[in-house]
Amino acid sequence: EEERLTKTAPEIHGFDIAGRSIWCDETGGDYYDFLYPPANSKDKIGIVVGDVTDHGISSALLMTTARAFLRERIQTPPTACAAIISDVNKRLVQDVEQLNLFMTMFYCELDTKEKSIRWVKAGHEPAILWTPTAADSPELLSGEGLPLGVMEDAAYKEYQKLISSGQIILIGTDGIKEAVNDSGEMFVTQRLLQVINNMADQPAVAILDAVFDSLDRFCQPLKIDDDATLVTIKVL
Repeated sequence: EEERLTKTAPEIHGFDIAGRSIWCDETGGDYYDFLYPPANSKDKIGIVVGDVTDHGISSALLMTTARAFLRERIQTPPTACAAIISDVNKRLVQDVEQLNLFMTMFYCELDTKEKSIRWVKAGHEPAILWTPTAADSPELLSGEGLPLGVMEDAAYKEYQKLISSGQIILIGTDGIKEAVNDSGEMFVTQRLLQVINNMADQPAVAILDAVFDSLDRFCQPLKIDDDATLVTIKVL
C-alpha cells in the first residue's frame, strides 16, 4: 500500500506553496521539506526535494539523516545555498560510506522581498519554471553538482533568478515523469505540463491533486513503482 507524506503548507507572503510525496512502500527514499532560515525568516523560505537511490530501510535511513543535517545546518551561517549543501554533503559522505548509497537533491530559497529564487542542484532533476506567456516552453532550473554522498569535496554552485507573479515553479523527483503505464509508455514532462496549463489559475494544492490524479489514471491498472514527489510554488 502506498504511503503519503503531506506537510502543512507554509504561509509565506507572496507565494502559494504545496507539496506531496507518495511512497511505493513504507520506507520511501523521497522527501521534501520546508525550512526557515533564522535570519529574516518572514521573508525567506528554504525548500528541499530529495531522492535516495534505491528503496528500503537503508534508503529511508539516509533520507532521515540528510533531513536532520539540513535542518540543523540551515540554522547557522554562512547561509549561502551552496555552502549549506556542501556542508551537508561532507557530513553525509562521512556518515554513509559503508551504505554505498547516494542522494540527489534540489535545494532552493525563495526571497519574498526581492522576488527571487536561488538554487543548488545536486544531481537532481531540474525544477520547471512555468510562465503563462510561454506555457509550452517552460524554463528548466538546472545546474551542475554531484549527488550528495558521492565525494566529500564535491563543489556546489548556486544559481539565481528573478521571478514574477503568475509563474509556477515545480520541483519534483523523476518518479513522476518516469512512471510507466501498462503499454510501457512514460508519463513524461509533457503530460505534467498539460495538467499545469489546465490548472494554472487554481491554488497550488489543487494543481498537486490534479497531477497525482492524472498520474494515477495514466498508470492504471498498474501501481506507481517508484516514489513520486512534487512541490508546487505559485508566485502570487
